[in-house]
Amino acid sequence: MPVVVSSWLAYADAWVAACLLPLAVILLINSLDDLFLDLVCFLGWIDRAVKRMRAGQPESRARPEKRIAILVPLWREFRVIGPMVEHNVAAIRYSNYEIFIGAYPNDDATLSAVRELETRFPNVHLAVCPHDGPTSKADNLNWTYQHLVLHENLNGIRFEVITVHDAEDLIHPQSLVRINEYMDDYDMVQIPVLPLPTPWWKLTHGVYCDEFAEYQTKDIPAREALGGFIPSNGVGTGYKRTALEKLAVAENNCIFEPSCLTEDYENGLRLYRLGCKQAFAPIRRYAGSFLATREYFPQSLALAIRQRTRWVTGNALQSWERNGWSGRLAVRYWFWRDRKGLIGNPLSLFTNFLFIYGLASWGAAITSGLKWVLAERTAHPLLLVVVLALQGFHVGVRIGCVARIYGSRFASLVPVRIVYGNWINTAATLKAVSSYIAARVRHKPLVWMKTEHAYPSLQALVQDKRRLGEVLVGSSYIDEQDLAYALETQPPGVRIGEYLMQLGKLTEEELYEALSLQQGLPIIRLTASEINRAVARSLPRKVARRWRILPVKISAGSMYLASPELPSEALSQELQGLTRLSVRFQLVTPANYEELAETLL
Repeated sequence: MPVVVSSWLAYADAWVAACLLPLAVILLINSLDDLFLDLVCFLGWIDRAVKRMRAGQPESRARPEKRIAILVPLWREFRVIGPMVEHNVAAIRYSNYEIFIGAYPNDDATLSAVRELETRFPNVHLAVCPHDGPTSKADNLNWTYQHLVLHENLNGIRFEVITVHDAEDLIHPQSLVRINEYMDDYDMVQIPVLPLPTPWWKLTHGVYCDEFAEYQTKDIPAREALGGFIPSNGVGTGYKRTALEKLAVAENNCIFEPSCLTEDYENGLRLYRLGCKQAFAPIRRYAGSFLATREYFPQSLALAIRQRTRWVTGNALQSWERNGWSGRLAVRYWFWRDRKGLIGNPLSLFTNFLFIYGLASWGAAITSGLKWVLAERTAHPLLLVVVLALQGFHVGVRIGCVARIYGSRFASLVPVRIVYGNWINTAATLKAVSSYIAARVRHKPLVWMKTEHAYPSLQALVQDKRRLGEVLVGSSYIDEQDLAYALETQPPGVRIGEYLMQLGKLTEEELYEALSLQQGLPIIRLTASEINRAVARSLPRKVARRWRILPVKISAGSMYLASPELPSEALSQELQGLTRLSVRFQLVTPANYEELAETLL
């Protein structure tokens, strides 16, 4: 038996050794390619630092606000569109914008949710596609854009900038301000997109955090520095109106290509070829948070593979079919970068297998006291050492990019997530290639694969909201001197709003109007006669009293709760076990709540 095992190991070592040289050459080419980008990014950072030192602190100047339209395409997003609009309307520090939400006529729940938002927010507009869905995101956006044009004609206005967002996006308060600044000199600007942080054990979402942190920190700035086209990230992209009109003329009015699975990538290339100037807004902090569009990405393995299959199909295979390898050297280089994953992803997984085998073989040799046969049969060991060193360097670069955004503790698991990410990307690549070949053989169009959206938790929503004191002063409820005095003398355990009421600087109604503005929650005044008693008692009385909530309406799959308290994560979790309805919160004053509870509970 030992002879058989020894013979099998010798055969395996010989096979692995034969694979190492060609694999090492491929990895060397790929590593040098990555090293080139690292160098470009580092030199660009040095150049910007020197320019800042020479110029001193630049004077910030307020620019006139251009009229901006935000396009949001939907399909069965009735659960998330309400919180998305409520949060972003409360968070955005820009006044001259309107939101156009595209929905389909056969999506009744989403239509009802958007129509309700229209009644609450005058800058929100429903754009109904002329045909049933789902189609593609690009098709939805095209029809939403046409509704925007109709809105302009009816109201005698013109939007100068168009931005695109998804139903789960947290738009940074300064995002539109940043886009407005760039639109003086550019036709397209991409605001960074960063996944929201999740616990370390959620490896699938952690892979997105790692890849986006490195891509937005290194690859996109290097792409811009080398004169390549900048692909849109699909969200957080600002387009100058004149650039989209130029695109409409060139593409038979299809501003977004309906047949593309990744219309965002294609748009970046099409605008570049039309001579439009593109820019990427570097990742930077503003008031303690990164100026970026934040969102949750798929957290299950199946959904991640599904989304990445669409990315590989669109960015690599479909783009190759549509655009070939034509263009300037910089364009062809980035085609290579965007498409090399077709080979690189499976090879990365294969490399992981060989590395694990090598460790096991070395461990067996040490344990048995025998020679490590694999080392003796390996040709060009120096080449392998160089490749291994470069691979280690690139892992270090990713760790640095991730640590900058998510912290060193989260970044410490980057090596583990790299291996796990190789599994995901390989599965997505193989699925994309097989689906693409099958579609072409059968002469069938590629099918749009929609990503399911989940809106961030309340804790994530609150992070970019203005402080209550800022809202109170900005809305002229109190002056800055009163706020400063209250903050200096505020007793422990007393909330600032309550303390201002104790000082006589604020009424209860004014406080709750300010909370409504801060939280993006509607404030209402109700009488018991307006509420169906059966609805009011649809939750257990103890729960309603403990959390100070009261069901006041059930409509379009949602339960509306009135409360004088801001909703918490703990409350949301408890409600999930009591109702399957989507829960929507409305503010009432404490006095109004007690009146209602006294009669109805």
